[in-house]
Amino acid sequence: MKHYITEHIGHEFIGLTEALGASALMLKSVVFWFFRSRFELSETIKQCVKIGVDSVTVTVLTSFFTGMVLALQMGHSMRNLFSEPMYIGTMVAFTMLKELGPVLTSVVVAGRAGAVVTAEIGTMRVTEQIDALYTLGTNPTRHLLVPRYIAFMIMLPLLTVLADFLGVAGGCLVGVVKLDISPAVYFDDILTYLDIADFMHGFLKTFFFAFMIATVSCYKGMSTKGGAEGVGKSTTEAVVASMVLVMVLDYFISALLVAVGI
Repeated sequence: MKHYITEHIGHEFIGLTEALGASALMLKSVVFWFFRSRFELSETIKQCVKIGVDSVTVTVLTSFFTGMVLALQMGHSMRNLFSEPMYIGTMVAFTMLKELGPVLTSVVVAGRAGAVVTAEIGTMRVTEQIDALYTLGTNPTRHLLVPRYIAFMIMLPLLTVLADFLGVAGGCLVGVVKLDISPAVYFDDILTYLDIADFMHGFLKTFFFAFMIATVSCYKGMSTKGGAEGVGKSTTEAVVASMVLVMVLDYFISALLVAVGI
């Protein structure tokens, strides 16, 4: 039993090391073709639509109702403590702009767009379409990966800004309807206690999240094997890994930004 456990741990460690090495080589190729190849505008716009525009609906619903429930819970907690809801706008805005906006949006994009990217590239891999690109003299990294990286880096920050705004708006709706807070008081609290650094704290994190989601999705797609079953397995692994890494990176990036005063 002990031997089996040791062998299993060693096998997993070797697999992780190989995956890190292969993803590093993929990143090297992406960086190379990003600076050396012609910018494929049409493919990049197409990926921006798939990754960003198609994720707007789920982002809107998630962020709006998150802001609503934040205001509801905080309002009732403040009422129990101080007999009236205080600083609801400030607390909702702080929470959405610095944490829940970027993190929830990244999780949503990883689950929807990340799965789409992995499935598309994985299907092309198992049906030998990527090999056909090599035969036709087209580098798959330049044609497939670079536009997707650019699309993730553009659309995720924009979706996060939308999520921040809608989360604050959802909190305002609950504040007015359920907590009897005037919109003027709600937004005055936000403008009084928040500054641009609070917004930038969450906004900057989205670039790291976007790069990570693109890397995991593209790598899992490019390494897919085993037919249709392999595509499903790679897609599941990509989504799970991206969501977990969003949470892990969130702490370390937040600590770094706090250390530099953002």
